Amino acid sequence: MFSHIMIGTNDIVRAKTFYDAVLNVLGVGEPAQNTASTGHKRLFYRHDGGTFCVTQPINSEPASFANGGTIGFKCSSPEQVQAFHDVAIAHGATSIENPPGLREGTMGALYLSYVRDPDGNKLCALYRPR
Repeated sequence: MFSHIMIGTNDIVRAKTFYDAVLNVLGVGEPAQNTASTGHKRLFYRHDGGTFCVTQPINSEPASFANGGTIGFKCSSPEQVQAFHDVAIAHGATSIENPPGLREGTMGALYLSYVRDPDGNKLCALYRPR
């Protein structure tokens, strides 16, 4: 359904350091780096058929996060959810909502953690037991 997800950053170097560490937990390698024709820097993390992009806003306005928006990353185990959370915190994220753990609800059992990256974007690490 999705070709990619792109978020903005106000500090591309800080964002690269953060996402290199956090996405490495999921097995994602170094991003392709690109400079738009406008001179703005962009990062393209490609993995498992998806692309996660981080950019300096092309309109040169400050980057901001989406109120109510969440970007979810699929994990392969509860341990990977915990590692994603812990690495994110170690690299400047803020833990939000409940601590990482199992949640029961109408969607069934899910193991989740939520953080805000250094730019304020809400990230979820999710493992769905079978």
